[in-house]
Amino acid sequence: MKRPYLGIFYIAALGVLAVAAAGYRKYQVKTSEAARELDLARIHLEYFEKVGWIRSDPDEKRYREEVRPFLRWYFDEIKEHVSRFHQNPNHDGYLVELRSRRDSDPKQAELRRAFFEYTKRAFDEMKGGQYAPVWSGTDNGMRLDIRSLAVQPVDGKPMIRMELVLWGAQRALRDDSTSASGITVAAKKRMLTSASFNVTWRLLNAQDRLVRELSASGDPSMKVDYPERFVPEFPPQMVLGYYPMDRIPADVKKVEMIFSVASHSVFGSDAMANYRWKLEPPPEWRLQPGEEWEGVQESVRSLEEIEPSAAKDESPKSGRRASQ
Repeated sequence: MKRPYLGIFYIAALGVLAVAAAGYRKYQVKTSEAARELDLARIHLEYFEKVGWIRSDPDEKRYREEVRPFLRWYFDEIKEHVSRFHQNPNHDGYLVELRSRRDSDPKQAELRRAFFEYTKRAFDEMKGGQYAPVWSGTDNGMRLDIRSLAVQPVDGKPMIRMELVLWGAQRALRDDSTSASGITVAAKKRMLTSASFNVTWRLLNAQDRLVRELSASGDPSMKVDYPERFVPEFPPQMVLGYYPMDRIPADVKKVEMIFSVASHSVFGSDAMANYRWKLEPPPEWRLQPGEEWEGVQESVRSLEEIEPSAAKDESPKSGRRASQ
């Protein structure tokens, strides 16, 4: 007569054990996730302790010599972290998640995919030891790298594609989570990065006189101001993007590139970084004989702008025309 009670006892015991096992597994998952986040925070802390030197070193040659070992150290730490916590070694979790969104807008999905692929190319370049900017400068704690300057088709037109990487712009993580009765209903965090760009190319003749000018105000194309959104292991506090610039007339002998970047601190102050680079343009940048320079406008400039070296000898009110 007591056997039914024993059966009930066994069933209850098994239920308790099942609940305990499920709770333990959940505890293990949370513990592992906390350990993973803590380890990644440790890597980022060491990164920020080291990156200040890389960002602010004014010696471009020394920067070139040290940026690769620095990135190699960072990605060695990331490799060990990924292996230890059984993370995705391909670093394409964002793309896998994007493919699983069945109800997403196809155009938006394609745009997100393009941003991911653009970010992943820069990530792979740094991770693979191939990061070698063609030029770099530092000002006010921010370093600007020109990753490449290659002539490539943009919307079917050959243009000079100027790839940029900015280190050290101010940013802040904003918590937009919603809650009800003290319980988080929707957890949502987003990073706000402050980085406003302006680019001017002064096109000079053999006498260093301004003959034409190219300008690009506003953000670069494909601006990625929080790369970790697409690749969580991306080196922190970088901004990626590129400018498609028109090829230049054949009579231009030198190009002086002027960049300005403004960044606003969460504490209220502003930082303005300025960079200059003068170079002789390679042949592939030039238009072919007979090709028109599109979108030309004429403007009157002061003598100081056109020919700074001669400005002291002539009236400051005189001016000449320069195309832009």
